[in-house]
Amino acid sequence: MSVPIIAITMGDPAGIGPEIIIKALEHSSVYETCRPVVIGDASRLRSAGEIVGAKAQIRSIHKIIEAVFRYREIDCIDLQLVPQGTAFGRLSGVCGEAAFRFLEQAVSFANDRQVAAISTAPLNKEALHLAGHYYPGHTEILAELTGAPEVSLMLVSPKLKIIHVTAHVGLVAAIQKIDAGLVERTIARGRSMMPLDREPRIGVCGINPHAGENGIFGEGEEEEKIVPAVKVCRARGWLVEGPLPADTLFYLAANGTFDLVVAMYHDQGHGPFKVLGIEDGVNVTAGLPVIRTSVDHGTAFDIAGTGKADERSMLAALRLAAQIVNEREAGAA
Repeated sequence: MSVPIIAITMGDPAGIGPEIIIKALEHSSVYETCRPVVIGDASRLRSAGEIVGAKAQIRSIHKIIEAVFRYREIDCIDLQLVPQGTAFGRLSGVCGEAAFRFLEQAVSFANDRQVAAISTAPLNKEALHLAGHYYPGHTEILAELTGAPEVSLMLVSPKLKIIHVTAHVGLVAAIQKIDAGLVERTIARGRSMMPLDREPRIGVCGINPHAGENGIFGEGEEEEKIVPAVKVCRARGWLVEGPLPADTLFYLAANGTFDLVVAMYHDQGHGPFKVLGIEDGVNVTAGLPVIRTSVDHGTAFDIAGTGKADERSMLAALRLAAQIVNEREAGAA
């Protein structure tokens, strides 16, 4: 099993990204599973290190080949985009621009196969927009930078795995966007992200309460938009069931009946996932030509710069990225 190089993007420098990166890389176990290199600003990382009382030294480098990947010597591709004295916890277009450029550089390294995967710290959408980058979030930026025609937001935790048919759109627009083809492609993308030592059990949510209850609720969306997709997938021999009432399905999945849930829209998936605890949750982008994992929380401006941020989601993102790399290498062998 290889020890893959993973690029960690700093995210919004005014958020908790620098702190959770430093705290995560204080765990020696990280270096047993991957070779991390931060894409960001070395001076900002040093400031974060002082805040959290880290013992690591920050190495400012400009090429991946210069990295040493040694515990307590954090390699940082130093883009020098964060002005000295930039406050933590404050919205700024400067930080939005920096977050975008960190991600852009990481994708360039991944496209050139200099890194095996990308793990991202959170960016702030409003700061991103202030910088002139009008994207709903990481997922859409990554799709454009990599040329991916269609991607899906996937959430992974020890108890629950969820892939979303739609994500960062309003509820009315989401229902309009859902069709049988999109549902079928989303099921396929989710299945492709699962370990295939056995066929995964996939449960598909309905759109309406009680999955429409045979037409009592809604306008027949389940029959039109979901049932045909499930039939296509089952004809391939996949273990797919649905449409099922979301409240029942998430209960069954959390208790092990299903390996993957297909949610129709953002809050249908995110709500149950976060209720179960986001500390070990990871956001994965399915459908990209590169492997990308992320923390499942935001920039937390309210606690940025205090040292209180929890690094567990970042640790989980790094572990999962390395796991996916190794599973794909094993599958290709």
